[in-house]
Amino acid sequence: MRRAQSEATRLLSAGAYLDSSFRRRVVGELIGHAERPVPPSLGVDVLSVLAHAVRARAQEVWAALALLAVWIGFFAAEAELTGADGAYFDPEVASQAFSDPSLTGIVSDGSALWPYLYAQLCLGLVLARFVAGKRPAPYSPVEREVPLPAIRHAGAISRARRVIGWLLTVYVRLGFVVYWFAAVVNLPDDPFPLVFPIALGLVVWVYRASVETVLRDELGRDTFRDTPAVTALPLTPRCRTVAAAVEREQHAMGALYDPYQPFIGAGVPYQPWSFALELKRKKELKPGVPAQAGAEEGAAARELTAARIVELVKEPLRQLRAATAANSVDRLRDLEIDEFVYLPAGVGREEGFYHADAIDQHVRDAVDEGGEGRRHFLRVRVGAWDEQVVVTVFVRVHTQGRMLVLEVAPHVLGPVREEFRDVDAVVALDGHGDLAREALKALLAAPTAVFTLGASAARTVAEAVRRSWDAPERRPAGAPLLSVRELGSTDELSLLQEMDVSRYVKTLQDRIASGVRDALEGDGYQTDRFEQHIVNVGDGGVFIKDMSGGYAVGKVTGGAVAMGENSSATATAGGGN
Repeated sequence: MRRAQSEATRLLSAGAYLDSSFRRRVVGELIGHAERPVPPSLGVDVLSVLAHAVRARAQEVWAALALLAVWIGFFAAEAELTGADGAYFDPEVASQAFSDPSLTGIVSDGSALWPYLYAQLCLGLVLARFVAGKRPAPYSPVEREVPLPAIRHAGAISRARRVIGWLLTVYVRLGFVVYWFAAVVNLPDDPFPLVFPIALGLVVWVYRASVETVLRDELGRDTFRDTPAVTALPLTPRCRTVAAAVEREQHAMGALYDPYQPFIGAGVPYQPWSFALELKRKKELKPGVPAQAGAEEGAAARELTAARIVELVKEPLRQLRAATAANSVDRLRDLEIDEFVYLPAGVGREEGFYHADAIDQHVRDAVDEGGEGRRHFLRVRVGAWDEQVVVTVFVRVHTQGRMLVLEVAPHVLGPVREEFRDVDAVVALDGHGDLAREALKALLAAPTAVFTLGASAARTVAEAVRRSWDAPERRPAGAPLLSVRELGSTDELSLLQEMDVSRYVKTLQDRIASGVRDALEGDGYQTDRFEQHIVNVGDGGVFIKDMSGGYAVGKVTGGAVAMGENSSATATAGGGN
């Protein structure tokens, strides 16, 4: 259960409560697309994140229903009073009342304009927040800006938008002050305009308290590792099927893939490289052995296979892990070394591919196959920074046609999004916040929460109806297209994280090269050119000089290429990932 208790799992689970759009995409992908499997989950338990997302969605829906009940009660009560007094509801008069701060003539006749006025004020506050660049949310410990890429670069426009939004917010807040004053004045004749906002605030307070309880008691940094993983989903046939499939697929040693997104879930490529070398037997002669006999002895040397190279590459990696664990606390002590197989999508997720026995058979059959469809990789993984930064190196070996081709594709998975760390701000209060302050915050947050909770709950209901209508499990089998880990991550690394990534990749590549050299040496093939002409360059690429009988590619862009006998190549300083 180590992945279920990782820091990445904790923050992604918290993100399900803090970001409604993230929550909807998690549920929509895993439950709304039951026809396609999940990609490999590196350092995170996706089932736990899904369970928290479903629970957070249920909390949101119940809060929205409670708010709807309060609204209906408010309208019904005011309609009852209106019917008793013989007044009527006039939207045009209500619109004029909203622009008239005095509200005189509205509250004196007991008309049913109060709900309409309060709804206008709530809507006005939501719009003012959006204009100001804020993101109204049902629950958010820290108010954040709305990402608006189209105008973010325009500094003057952005500042003007903030100023206008601030002015609108002040104007609407003054409208709330006038509303509360008028409600207090009108209290003897009609208590509902005063009771209604308080009831809304109470619902929002209960909702916020329920979210904070989960964040504090289950997803706090100190409590999470000692709390059993949450994996329970609603007891519906679809959810049970999805839960079983996710549990089976997310940590399997094989995956179905889309040709255009083969390594989904592993992050972004980090300086992939490859090289090819013609396999030549050693021409060394033992003392007293004729030249003809030496040639026959060399020809009888063991045939080099991809499976043997993979096994010999594993050995220096295991030694690296053991040596690090013996005298260091570096993350390389937890180095994971697996053989992994990718199969083109097209088979259903329930057709048996993800069963352990089937994957083991695919691994054995694919290692020396060299085919385009089924692909065998040695997968080497380092989970650094409490699984916040994941380095995965995929290694593939070909030995067909008296050639050795080595393909190395490092990938880096970045840290979880910064806003998900707001869970720690909640935990820091430890449930000892000022009661009056929390009640006031809920009351002030209620106007925007009315719309954000209602809109989010409406989308949830609409998506549930659409899923029931579309029946995703009946769609054609597909490939993984969305990774929950990548969905909640950023590609931005700090300088320290960049340094660690570079160190891990270079160290692993050195051990991989060592294993290939041992394979060549042990099976009677020449290694002098391999040892002399591959040097690591500062940017992590590969430089090949005067390589005989082969070619090599450094970085995918800006790398060095050398082909043919006595050819040479010069690596350029440019390039990129």
